[in-house]
Amino acid sequence: MKEPNFIHLHIHSDYSMIDGLAKIHSLVEQAAYLNMPALAITDFTNIFGSIKFYSYAHNLGIKPIIGSDFLIKFHNKYFEVTCLAANNTGYKNLINIISKAYRNRSYTQTIIPTITYSLLSEHNEGLILLSGGYKGDIGQYLIYHNTSQIEQCILFYMKYFHDRYYFEITRTGQTNETIYLNKIITIAIQKKIPLVATNNVRFIHAKDFKAHQIRVAIHKGTTYENIKKSQTYTPQQFMRNEQDMCKLFFDIPAALTNTVEIAKRCNLTMKFNQFFLPKFPTGKTPITTFLIKHAKNGLEERLKKLFPNPADRYIQRKNYDNRLNNELQMINNMGFPGYFLIVMEFIQWAKKNCIPVGPGRGSGASSLVAYALKITDLNPLQFNLLFERFLNPERISMPDLDIDFCMEKRDMVIDHVIKTYGNNAVSQIITFATMSARAVIKDVGRVLEYPYIFVDKISKLIPLEPRITLKKAFNTSQKLCSSYHENEDIKSLIDMAFQLEGVIKNVGKHAGGIVIAPTTITDFAPLYYDKGGKYPMTQFDKDDIERIGLIKFDFLGLRTLTIIDSTLKIINQRSLKNNLSLIDINTIPLNDKKSFKILQTGETTAIFQLESKGIKELIKRLQPDCFEDIIALIALFRPGPLQSGMVDNFINRKHGREKIFYPDSQWQHDSLKPVLESTYGIILYQEQVMQIAQVLAGYSLADADVLRRAIGKKQPKEMAKQRSIFQAGAHKLGIDNTLSMKIFDLVEKFSGYGFNKSHSAAYALLSYQTLWLKTHHPAEFMASTLNADIDNIDKIIKLIRECQRMMIKILPPNINTSQYHFHVNDNHEIIYGMGAIKGLGEHTIQSIITIRNNYGIFKNLFDLCTFSQEKNLNKKIIEKLIFSGTCDCFGTSRTQLIQSLDYTIKTANQYINNKINHQHDMFEILITEPNTSNKSKPSKYSEETLLHKEREIIGMYLSNHPINKYLKEIHNYKKIFPSIKKINEIVYISNNKTVSIVGLLISKKIINTKNNNQIALCTIDDNTGELEIIIRSTLLNKLKNYINHKSILLIQGKVNIDNTYNRFRITANTITNINNTRK
Repeated sequence: MKEPNFIHLHIHSDYSMIDGLAKIHSLVEQAAYLNMPALAITDFTNIFGSIKFYSYAHNLGIKPIIGSDFLIKFHNKYFEVTCLAANNTGYKNLINIISKAYRNRSYTQTIIPTITYSLLSEHNEGLILLSGGYKGDIGQYLIYHNTSQIEQCILFYMKYFHDRYYFEITRTGQTNETIYLNKIITIAIQKKIPLVATNNVRFIHAKDFKAHQIRVAIHKGTTYENIKKSQTYTPQQFMRNEQDMCKLFFDIPAALTNTVEIAKRCNLTMKFNQFFLPKFPTGKTPITTFLIKHAKNGLEERLKKLFPNPADRYIQRKNYDNRLNNELQMINNMGFPGYFLIVMEFIQWAKKNCIPVGPGRGSGASSLVAYALKITDLNPLQFNLLFERFLNPERISMPDLDIDFCMEKRDMVIDHVIKTYGNNAVSQIITFATMSARAVIKDVGRVLEYPYIFVDKISKLIPLEPRITLKKAFNTSQKLCSSYHENEDIKSLIDMAFQLEGVIKNVGKHAGGIVIAPTTITDFAPLYYDKGGKYPMTQFDKDDIERIGLIKFDFLGLRTLTIIDSTLKIINQRSLKNNLSLIDINTIPLNDKKSFKILQTGETTAIFQLESKGIKELIKRLQPDCFEDIIALIALFRPGPLQSGMVDNFINRKHGREKIFYPDSQWQHDSLKPVLESTYGIILYQEQVMQIAQVLAGYSLADADVLRRAIGKKQPKEMAKQRSIFQAGAHKLGIDNTLSMKIFDLVEKFSGYGFNKSHSAAYALLSYQTLWLKTHHPAEFMASTLNADIDNIDKIIKLIRECQRMMIKILPPNINTSQYHFHVNDNHEIIYGMGAIKGLGEHTIQSIITIRNNYGIFKNLFDLCTFSQEKNLNKKIIEKLIFSGTCDCFGTSRTQLIQSLDYTIKTANQYINNKINHQHDMFEILITEPNTSNKSKPSKYSEETLLHKEREIIGMYLSNHPINKYLKEIHNYKKIFPSIKKINEIVYISNNKTVSIVGLLISKKIINTKNNNQIALCTIDDNTGELEIIIRSTLLNKLKNYINHKSILLIQGKVNIDNTYNRFRITANTITNINNTRK
């Protein structure tokens, strides 16, 4: 290749997020297309994409130059500068500058990360600086004639960077660009500072300019027109070819040559696929020996609990010892003993500190070593789980043990890890959110100022499917295609959305990923600090973190563990009080008949993983009666098995309606029966694919895992290779070639739907534990579940209705007995938690509880008002307490309490002032109460109004329901309309079926259609649930004044199931106002 004349050294990719449109792979591919041998990417205060850039560029034979743009803050002014890593030292300094810029932003709570001159000087080594052009410090001082500052800046850069500092020049049509250029050339000659030409690239092609402007508008939350007016960018900031740049700077050829010289000076090398673990302290004992010792001791403890009878233990020991030794050999040979010991330490610390830990998650649950070290609590031999699915010497990659912790205490474990390994060695992991198919249509529509209804309608043409793209949507939605071709506005909007789809929009935080480095994190990766965030994040995502050799540990928060822990505490505290044995959730029997009987009803609200409408229907069909069935249930309830017919086969075979084959009626083999028996001959789990290869074709489990991965990735070349290996192996075992290949085809077909049994089994255990608690300790379990969602009124309502269905008594909130959380009394009744009352807040509630604990119960409203003044609880708070029923225990009606409130507050204030002036003790102040009973005004609150107020504050009718007044009328109507259903029964009704519903109208919204008609969207409540009703224009015109807020309506109509949103509606055919029957 001939010597180039120009190299791009100043480019923003979409990782800049403030601007920059192009994906990294597109920029590298364009450089290859333009025959440029090198390329720099200089995103704003980050190197988010540098690992991907480095790898992809090398793959295409292009030299990657890694850099970043910064803003220097000086005397409340901001100047641009570009730093390029000339070598590995420069790269490390770049990491430090970026990390400190974000850390300082976090401390100062500023919006934009900035750097200082002192930070630049401290980390100057190995960096090449581009001056920032007319937006740099010298550029700005030139434009505004600040000669003294220019001299100061030059002195600074010459002192710390000398020949690594260049004056950047551009010709992109920007304001002030020419003024700066004319002046900087003179200074460059005078000071002998070289010039370097860039195009300050923000997009690849000139035609991408509008898309880029829209991208900027989306980030800023403004409109395209406003961005156009700002003139921050120009259409010339595209990735010009060498010839264009040579023409542009024909008069300053040295500025072009210097780009090539800088590219030659930048020689950064990165090494991948190494592993860097923190050192686990083992004293003088070798780490491999240390792991073996702890694993064997741990297994001994497990075996004593699994097989209390020594004779049974002796019989079983061989299998466990062999499996443990095999796993330990693999772990130590692969160099991962430290990983297991690190995880063991923080999990055992969590358990010792009463922090609930999940039984396992993912393929890690298949490890006997993990089970022996008490990392997991699922016996892998009991459920035939394969270690090679987790760790395979044939494909060496870091083990990945995902750990679930109690949601409320997860941060305590992270804090422990930080304390153990050092604050600078621990970090969370960044994620990047991209513009998805639906979201990008909405964003582009908003920025281009299309009407909201128009944009919303288009976005809803995109199917609600995971990872859906616009391209896939066009292949599946005929309506989207026709709308696109028939409407120019829709076409224009979607065309722009295509350009922006997949562009990075913002950063997020990995759900549970934690990195623990052997030294400081910044020896490996830069850090990102979000404003107000407790922990920093690596600027590399989980894939790039793994590539550079750092190890990710998953600390996931799971609310189910919080619920189980809370339930057990309630039960065990009572058991201690009554001298009863305590419950250990890990030792409950997995074959409890009562639990399975409840499971088979499908009433699984609040049961982990089994709550959705779809899985409830599947449970009713499947009728699971053993723990293996729950494992299968979780694996079956996925789109692949549901759509393939596999679920129907599984159910029919289980219930004897279909003959069981291993695996097919035409092609089966007896050796597969032990592998497939638990799933009735269906290939359901990935582990079964591995076992079939082992049994039928002589694969080792390690090689069988390679086959499993090949099938999953659908690589034709690898699959052809595996097919030959499978056939040859089966032939050696005396199996007919035709049979082995037919079974291979079946394995290939069904393994596409296969699920990780280890994960399914671990989560099935949590499902079963919650099922068992709900069955045997319903009040305690439901109270804990309510507390887990105490801030979510919609979930609280759903759960309280479930309690009512279960005949668990819910006592209303009570100022003298309620706590912040829901709790269970000695009669196994749930007392409503004040934390679920809207608008009170935790501080207010804790103040009330503190008063109660210090002075005893509140005897009356005067009592409450007096102490409320001391704690600054205002009138609105007391009103909420009254209307929610929290003060009903005073024995005075809510109407009387509300009517006397102003006078009682006034009297309480006077009473306090008088007594305090006489230095009386607060307890004495409240010995007597002034008579306020005769100060009440005439009542203005009807019983129904008070109930509506109750619903307004706690989200539902709790003490009574307005519909109860009309039970006689409803009963009479049922004789005429036998199809009347309760709202909670609608979920079992088929789509388009006509039903009748009676409910209280709680909301009504009139919508104007495009045909100038009106429809109404109403919500009714019948004390079993809420339901949306659609009233079409014809019916609405007849009944407009007939259906009023709070009316009790009898509605006949068709069920309308919206599967997209899992929502049920009824389109009304007739409506009767039951209120009117009394008039």
